Amino acid sequence: MDFKKFLPWIILAVIIIGGYSWASGIYNNAVTLEQNVKESWGNVNTAYQRRNDLIPNIVSTVKGYAEHEKSTLTAVIEARAKATAVTIDPTKVTPEQLAAFNSAQSGVSSSLSKLLVSVEQYPNLKADASFMKLQDELASTENQILTARTRFNESVKPYNNNINTFPRNILAGMYGLKEKPYFEAVAGSEKAPEVKF
Repeated sequence: MDFKKFLPWIILAVIIIGGYSWASGIYNNAVTLEQNVKESWGNVNTAYQRRNDLIPNIVSTVKGYAEHEKSTLTAVIEARAKATAVTIDPTKVTPEQLAAFNSAQSGVSSSLSKLLVSVEQYPNLKADASFMKLQDELASTENQILTARTRFNESVKPYNNNINTFPRNILAGMYGLKEKPYFEAVAGSEKAPEVKF
């Protein structure tokens, strides 16, 4: 049997199988990394949802003590409503969507901060055990949000590196894979908030 006449076919088969394995490996790696991004985004949403669930309890507790803080309480409720209205699909997230989400969540943080500053005027409320517990839970939740956002950014980095390095970027473009944005600080957050009593 003469192998020389089959040699071009064997080489072609090896090239096709090798190319398929290489391309599918790149795609499968991108899918795995994108699933990590989705999981991290789910954790971000869970942390923000926990904060949103605490807000009604905090508002109702403050309401009992501080009847004339209605505008502050209303601002918290409205900010929460705006924040829960912004939803994002982590597979198609754009920098603009993430900025809108971040801005809405920043509104909640800002209105909650104002509410907690106004509480300083009510010693009985500050001493209330249920309010103290809610404040502790809120502080813990804010830490969870920070951790979830950091982990989201940590999961975005390998995904972006994977689809942006050559020659993977060529295949990523063919597969329609796009770079994912990072969480960034809200504009003006580098300045310490001014607290007035």
